[in-house]
Amino acid sequence: MSDQAKQKFKLYNYDPSLAGNVVFIVLFSLATIGHGVLMIRHKTWYFIPFLIGCLFESIGYIGRAIQAQESPDWTTGPYIMQTLTILLGPTLYAASIYMVLGRLIRMLDAGQYSIVRPSWLTKIFVGGDVLSFLTQGAGGGILAKAKTKSDQDLGQNIVLAGLGIQVVFFGLFIITTIIFHVRIVRNPTPRSYSVTTPWRQLIVVALYLASVLIIIRSLFRLIEYASGHDGVLMSSEVYLFVFDSVLMFLVAVVFLIYHPGRVLVGYKQVGGSSDDGTDIEGARGSSNHAMVPVYNESGRVVVDPSKVDRGDRRERRQAERDARGGRY
Repeated sequence: MSDQAKQKFKLYNYDPSLAGNVVFIVLFSLATIGHGVLMIRHKTWYFIPFLIGCLFESIGYIGRAIQAQESPDWTTGPYIMQTLTILLGPTLYAASIYMVLGRLIRMLDAGQYSIVRPSWLTKIFVGGDVLSFLTQGAGGGILAKAKTKSDQDLGQNIVLAGLGIQVVFFGLFIITTIIFHVRIVRNPTPRSYSVTTPWRQLIVVALYLASVLIIIRSLFRLIEYASGHDGVLMSSEVYLFVFDSVLMFLVAVVFLIYHPGRVLVGYKQVGGSSDDGTDIEGARGSSNHAMVPVYNESGRVVVDPSKVDRGDRRERRQAERDARGGRY
């Protein structure tokens, strides 16, 4: 077998499409810009990993577009670039998605409905995400630089382990989200009545849909790497476009439409208490009967407890008690 044939075997079993990859460069670049604008506007710094994930996707398809022009004499530089960034982009998505649920639970003052303590929820899932990121990154690095079949197999097995970690933690995250959702629907907290932003849509549309899309993509990658370099899923670029590129772009679009910055408004003031009663700002958390401000979708306070007279406060406290007893 000639050196050229060996290189082609190691890198691709097809010629990458220039047009197809340019399309995804444009789409993910627009998504990156959109998320950057929304992140700055709403000061949602916990969405920085998601933004970097979009950027990774853009860079990955730039690498593939470069390789499309090199066929069949592909160089390893762009191959390493596209392998690592497209593989790791969704892991960065996941980190921000995990943090969204934690903030939502605090905003609704519903820590008792989470099967994982709110103070540990983000740490556990983001920790698993970091482990998945490092494992996939290590496997992707070995795979990208593989010169022998044994190196290629080693890289694929490590990537499989990283993808397996991601699927397990994301599966647990979906279960945690579903249980929390069911519980708060059955027994809404008083603060869930006070918050007027569309938090239900954030759960039902954004968290559920994004989670399902990422799980499908991760399962595709698991099967792809398990099948090996000569497997059906690595024989055509169409599989990558359909089960990875399109799905990850849809996740980016979902959070452009249902951006947490429009929903998680004032979560530090409304529901920012930890398990020991200390709020996010370090002050003692208020009691269950404490008055809380009501926010609209633009983040403005439409009911300020400090400006409500004593009689209205008594009425509102009574309404919260009734809500707690299911009579609201």
